[in-house]
Amino acid sequence: MGAKKINLAVLLSGGGRTLQNIIDRVGEGKLDAKVVVVISSREDAYGLVRAKKAGIETHVVPHKLYKGDDAGSFSQEINKILSGYPIDLIVMAGFMHLFKADERYKGRVMNIHPALIPSFCGKGCYGHHVHQAVLNYGAKVSGVTVHFADDVYDHGPIILQAAVAVKDDDTPDTLAARVFAEECKLYPRAIQLFAEGRLEIKGRRVYIK
Repeated sequence: MGAKKINLAVLLSGGGRTLQNIIDRVGEGKLDAKVVVVISSREDAYGLVRAKKAGIETHVVPHKLYKGDDAGSFSQEINKILSGYPIDLIVMAGFMHLFKADERYKGRVMNIHPALIPSFCGKGCYGHHVHQAVLNYGAKVSGVTVHFADDVYDHGPIILQAAVAVKDDDTPDTLAARVFAEECKLYPRAIQLFAEGRLEIKGRRVYIK
């Protein structure tokens, strides 16, 4: 691929399926990256097990200890851990909390959301809550959005999107499965574009060079 291999930090809160997808793509030689550290907001997140199996260093910053102080001491503790690693890109992978990155990481934090932003997004709209909201509204199309994260939930400039049709007999589980299949393709593609230096942020738009 010819891109510089970049160092990733992955933030997660749950099972770590997105982390595993990234690890697998790297192992297959399809992603010019290396996950150097995983930080979880929960000590019981299975994503930590996946990381340790892959030989990746892990840390836990329990969100429950910070009383919802997402953008304050919680974020500061995560930034403190990150400062000990040579990080090129921070990847949020099922991370359920607001993270306010240090200025040095501006334009270097990615997130993925299981819907087409700006629809069905924002605080509290994650996981199956998103898919249930899509079905309740009667939307015909949902999808996946990869974006650069800022200090507002699901708000930063959009990098890539992929649409997924909503079927008449869909349940949150069936819709989630098809959306996740698209996530597995779209997130590595966005990370690879970053590794190749092809993403340029201008205001609210991301241009692919």
